Amino acid sequence: MTTCFIGLGSNLGDRKKNIAHAVEHLKQDPKITITKVSSAIETDAIGGPPQPKFFNAVIKIDTSYSARRLLEILQSIERKLGRQSPHQKNHPRTIDLDILLYGNLTIAENDLEIPHPRMWERKFVTVPLKEIAPEFFDKELG
Repeated sequence: MTTCFIGLGSNLGDRKKNIAHAVEHLKQDPKITITKVSSAIETDAIGGPPQPKFFNAVIKIDTSYSARRLLEILQSIERKLGRQSPHQKNHPRTIDLDILLYGNLTIAENDLEIPHPRMWERKFVTVPLKEIAPEFFDKELG
């Protein structure tokens, strides 16, 4: 099992419900165990066209999926919850699920970067991440 952190965000429809539905989908997967869920925080959208505020959260999971397969699972959940494809960067969305960290793995591919780029610069990631993993946060960021 690998410990991972997943970022969740929604700024269309019932934002909190969209996040809760995504968490429920993950709970139903026998190869994923959710170990912690942060509070949802409201944040301004970054970049893109004018759009509603986001609700964001971070979850900690243990999984036996590879990083690539986990990405596919997350994208499938996004589609089930109404996210339009192809994904448009910085546009409004019902749900956004991102792998922030996958164990100690580093991946730099066109469609998968781990650790997630710019995650340490974004309060919509760092605030909920610190809530559920302060020991990691303190170790990494001093």
